[in-house]
Amino acid sequence: MRVTARHHLRKGGVGPVRAASGVSASVRSGLGRWAVRVCSVLLLPVWLAACSSGSPKPKPAELGPVMPSLAVQQVWRTSLATVNFPLAVHVSGTTVTLAGSDGSVLALDAATGRDIWRARVGASLAAGVGSDGRLAAVVTQANELVALQEGREIWRQKLSAQGYTSPLVAGGRVFMLAADRSVNAFDGSTGRKLWTQQRPGEPLVLRQGGVMLAVGDTLVVGLAGRLAGLNPLNGSVRWEVPLASPRGINDVERLVDLVGPAARVAQTVCARAFQASVGCVNAERGSLLWTRPADGTVGLATDERLLFGTEADGTVLAWRLSDGDRVWSTDRLRFRTPTAPLVIGRSIAVGDLAGFVHLLSREDGSLLNRLSTDGSEIAASPVLAGNTLVVVTRLGGVFGFAPQ
Repeated sequence: MRVTARHHLRKGGVGPVRAASGVSASVRSGLGRWAVRVCSVLLLPVWLAACSSGSPKPKPAELGPVMPSLAVQQVWRTSLATVNFPLAVHVSGTTVTLAGSDGSVLALDAATGRDIWRARVGASLAAGVGSDGRLAAVVTQANELVALQEGREIWRQKLSAQGYTSPLVAGGRVFMLAADRSVNAFDGSTGRKLWTQQRPGEPLVLRQGGVMLAVGDTLVVGLAGRLAGLNPLNGSVRWEVPLASPRGINDVERLVDLVGPAARVAQTVCARAFQASVGCVNAERGSLLWTRPADGTVGLATDERLLFGTEADGTVLAWRLSDGDRVWSTDRLRFRTPTAPLVIGRSIAVGDLAGFVHLLSREDGSLLNRLSTDGSEIAASPVLAGNTLVVVTRLGGVFGFAPQ
């Protein structure tokens, strides 16, 4: 199994990295997302550092000129603090909610880029943002779940373990997936804990956003290599479907986690198991539709016909939603660290390590346009709010693009 320098592992969600039977693991950063080594002990507080092996770093694909066939223009730009955590940008109508590593939280109007409100939670962030358009929630590195309304903190709750998945705010509740594989529900108005569902799992988890979404009256959550459907009222398990199984002989090799964002059309939910597979589930029946081997590290997007994803080596793929057969692939973004894709009109939008957003045809992956930002890595999958494509960079640049 391959783990990457950007995907920090935690044991039980709170401790340093250790592998089973005394074997310790670290990651060789020279290959970014594309290599793994098991080497001497390196227990670092943030990202997994590297052990050298002498192999050259893969060279990102040359971009070359672009002849735009899809006209898009930057219409505004704003900024927040740098982003060095697994950010999820939330959209409700034309309101976009996002956050910076320093604990700043921002809601803005996607049409104009103007602030609706800004707030600070007084601590660095580990996950966020979740919102229903009224209530926003983030998780601090001090293991606190903080809820905000119109830029004002209304409550905070201490968590039993760190969380790297953005909270889900739905139905007057705030749901939290923690790194100890527990799912917790809190009253959105008061912060009172309503229930906890603890499921067994492997001892290591990724320091990366997982899967949690509402499908009808079911809370769908990624637990290790399984998708589970929970009753949001009491946390009871309605169904579980495996998408991947642990492999290998030690904890690092056996690591299996579902990574967000998940993709959904009606009752079909598709998710990626980190560097193992992609698969789709009928969330109404709790039945597996299909799985396919895949080597990616970020989430998926879908339309009514195709499922889109990016592999660890930068290959962009489309699978047929009905059966998982591959429809097309392109290596034009090879080794460019692409984000999870976003479906937008007749294209998919994919960010890269140099701050470009590539608009690729949904039909065949051909390049329709390329958008530039501030030169730093795109921090999260782009989002669409109304008619505006919103992109956030690691340096805290926030950009709004609109088709012409």
